[in-house]
Amino acid sequence: MAGHSKWAQIKHQKTAADQKRGQLFSKLLRIIGNAAKEEADPKFNPTLRAAIERAREYSVPQENIDRAIGYSVGMRARGEELLLEAYDQSGAALLIKVITNNKKQTLTEVKKILIDHQAKLAEAGAVRWVFEYNPNLLKSADQIDKGSTWRPKFFHTISQDQKTTLEDLIKDLKNRGDVQSVFTNDTLSSW
Repeated sequence: MAGHSKWAQIKHQKTAADQKRGQLFSKLLRIIGNAAKEEADPKFNPTLRAAIERAREYSVPQENIDRAIGYSVGMRARGEELLLEAYDQSGAALLIKVITNNKKQTLTEVKKILIDHQAKLAEAGAVRWVFEYNPNLLKSADQIDKGSTWRPKFFHTISQDQKTTLEDLIKDLKNRGDVQSVFTNDTLSSW
């Protein structure tokens, strides 16, 4: 019974869990680094303080947090925050929040993911008007992946099949390390 070893199964499950945890750590540390670019002292920077608290809730080691702050402050090679706008094949609006050190490469990779899912990148301002921004909506660490700071003002009705396609697109986008959040205005999303 090759391949049916209990230990092999545990190894694969642990590898998958470690990979998800690593992706989450990477996102949290990018948020910390980006917040530290204005002020590195959390006493004077509420955004940085909130980001550090969220990272601690997910058990990010303190040395990693310090390294992210130090890299941002000391090297000044900090990530650039982008808000990309797109439409999926059903016409639902997408806002894609990205923090990157290489804007050109990230744009190319995001465009490829969109094209693979028959979606398209929109020009600046073409989608943003559909959403409203409220930084006070982000209250807990559980909302990091939900992207609750941008909420739709106008909704787009889609079918269940289109919802499955949209979920696949969002999943592929979130698997990119640079993509922090994806916001959509479809009626089947839970807001």
